[in-house]
Amino acid sequence: MLDFDVVNPTRILFGTSHYPMVPNLIKQHTAKKKIMIAYGGGSIFKNGIFEKVTNPLSDFEIVQFGGIEANPQFSTLMKAVELCKKEDIDFVLAIGGGSVIDGVKFICGATKYAGDPWDVLLRKENCVFKEAISFGTVLTLPATGSEANSGAVISRDELQEKRTMGGPLFFPKFSLCDPTAVASLPKRQIANGIVDAFMHTLEQYLTFPTDNLLQEREAEAILSTLLEIGPKVLEDPSNYKWASNLMWTATHALNGNLRCGVPTDWATHMIGHELTALFGIDHARTLAIIAPRLYKNQFDNKFEKLVQYGKQVFLLSGEKNDIATLAIEKTEQFFQSLGIETTISAYTKDCTGVSSSIQARFIERGWLKMGEKQAIEPKDVFDIVQASI
Repeated sequence: MLDFDVVNPTRILFGTSHYPMVPNLIKQHTAKKKIMIAYGGGSIFKNGIFEKVTNPLSDFEIVQFGGIEANPQFSTLMKAVELCKKEDIDFVLAIGGGSVIDGVKFICGATKYAGDPWDVLLRKENCVFKEAISFGTVLTLPATGSEANSGAVISRDELQEKRTMGGPLFFPKFSLCDPTAVASLPKRQIANGIVDAFMHTLEQYLTFPTDNLLQEREAEAILSTLLEIGPKVLEDPSNYKWASNLMWTATHALNGNLRCGVPTDWATHMIGHELTALFGIDHARTLAIIAPRLYKNQFDNKFEKLVQYGKQVFLLSGEKNDIATLAIEKTEQFFQSLGIETTISAYTKDCTGVSSSIQARFIERGWLKMGEKQAIEPKDVFDIVQASI
């Protein structure tokens, strides 16, 4: 078992009964009576979540900031940063899914940053968020686990860039997770959330066998649960049993527990981010595109874990090589069963040069060795993307 150091300070309030607690939760982190509420496209007004959250907040002056995109845009978030500075905001409440929460993490750090916040995302020398205003979340879309971790991904379309950020400053102070919100989601978003949680788990599991048996069993439990409930949530998102299990499973997929004492990969995410930056493909769908091809490319390096995955999660038996091969096929079939296309060409007609372009980006950034064994090189990135077209 590898050494690890883990802290997760986020308070999780799961279920439908916690909305009256929100004012006191906020008061624990700010003495001011003015807060910002940040959200996305406005669905929270249609499904009643905004009213549930704000009705108990009558003692607060609320500054609203809406329009945070599915891939939160740097230019949009900087408008929120300016508003926070103008209104002297020191607490933000994010209401939405992972994109809104990711965006709020950036807003909270950038508000306290004197320089150009994009330099922080570029990881320029001595450029780092050293302080941040506090924030909480009300989760409406189970997918990314951002409600229970300190990471975020920010896009900048004019540069065709998608960059990550994070650190101890960016754990939510609290997250209210209400599974009834799932009922109002479009099926596309539900399917994306299922794949997102599944892939977050695989990135921390599908590497090589370890002696951390608890983490391996936890990962397999998450994967098995998603296989069981995924189609059921899509069929009936108003079913509280299925919706609540999806929301809690997605939180566990990326709250920091699965990475404890085990090797992790994340190369699928790194390549997938480029497909979003270049073509605007939904994040989860880029993962569904890349993962099967990456697993085939790294078949030998991941062989023993592929066999374990096939046996434990898909209950396969037979020759090891057949189990490993079929495990990859069944993973892609699961994504497709949720209505998700698993090729780049299904989302864009112009794939010319995409493999070379992404390979060049990785070389330019110095991303020369990736994956749990540092075995994925730019030439492999080219082959994986080419096979994904």
